[in-house]
Amino acid sequence: MIMNKLFPPLLSRLRSAVVCRSYLKRYITTSPAFDSDESREVEDFGTYNVILPEEPFVWGVSHITRRPVPSHIVRPKYAVQLDPSTSSEIDHTQQYEGDGRIILGSIDEKRLRAAATLAKNVRKYAGSLVQPGVTTNSIDAAIHNFIIAHEAYPSPLLYKGFPRSCCTSVNNVVSHGIPDDRPLEDGDIINIDVTVYFNGYHGDTSSTFLVGDVDEPGRDLVQMTNAALEAGINACGPGRPFNGIGRAIHEIVRNSRHSVCPAFAGHGIGTVFHRPPWIYHTLNEEPGVMLPGHCFTIEPSLVQGSNPSVWIFPDGWTASTENCARSAQAEHMILITETGVDILTQ
Repeated sequence: MIMNKLFPPLLSRLRSAVVCRSYLKRYITTSPAFDSDESREVEDFGTYNVILPEEPFVWGVSHITRRPVPSHIVRPKYAVQLDPSTSSEIDHTQQYEGDGRIILGSIDEKRLRAAATLAKNVRKYAGSLVQPGVTTNSIDAAIHNFIIAHEAYPSPLLYKGFPRSCCTSVNNVVSHGIPDDRPLEDGDIINIDVTVYFNGYHGDTSSTFLVGDVDEPGRDLVQMTNAALEAGINACGPGRPFNGIGRAIHEIVRNSRHSVCPAFAGHGIGTVFHRPPWIYHTLNEEPGVMLPGHCFTIEPSLVQGSNPSVWIFPDGWTASTENCARSAQAEHMILITETGVDILTQ
């Protein structure tokens, strides 16, 4: 998970909302007046309900109540600073220096792997909760309790003010969806992005799940997203360029009916939630090569059609496609070893 917060001007946000509603109107109408090339393109996206911000708009997230975390749970520094109920005596300084590599075979590697394993287990647990009628808010509550029960902290909570313990992105929401009281519906797709902070290390992973009977375009999108992630992983190894990940994903997606959203990137991870190396999923000229001890996420977000542009809801976090096309994301943590690569969250 990377929190690239995008803040377009107010008029741009409102224009995007109108665009989404316009696409939605064309999609559901049966009037021949809307039988245009653009309308047929929208219809090719399949059958699903578009997620839009509730009206009247509520700006920001200050109205959302944060879930409590027991005082004995060790928090990352950003959560200590933003949680007034937590003693400032807890000292867990974040190191953001050097190239972020860990020493293979050390206690640091063991702790990193333990955090990644817990994140994997949380993701699997989250997937078991997905079914029609369940709210994303209830999923968030269950994930929160699961993480706390394992003596870990849900990393998204209070990160730059984020109000929930995971991200739930449904249908046209690309990333950073805030769990709410909308029940999941038959035919939805939902990405659940989880990160845990455990023994001083973050573990981060996500997957897009099918809710009930999803149409063929939706299933194809999720399948291609998983294939893109696999292609990116296959481009990894000691001495290989970081920009080869974006090239590999580009090659597998370029002839499909999907595009890669450039607004969000993978990132280095360890004692710090987000840090270099930055992993771009499109063609790029990012310098640097992978070396043993590098740990980072690969997390491509794919969008239906050829327009991967996004806009941000009034909450300041939820990123939706501009044209209401669906999006899917998949994410793993990757550790470069002396001889290859380990997928820590698989």
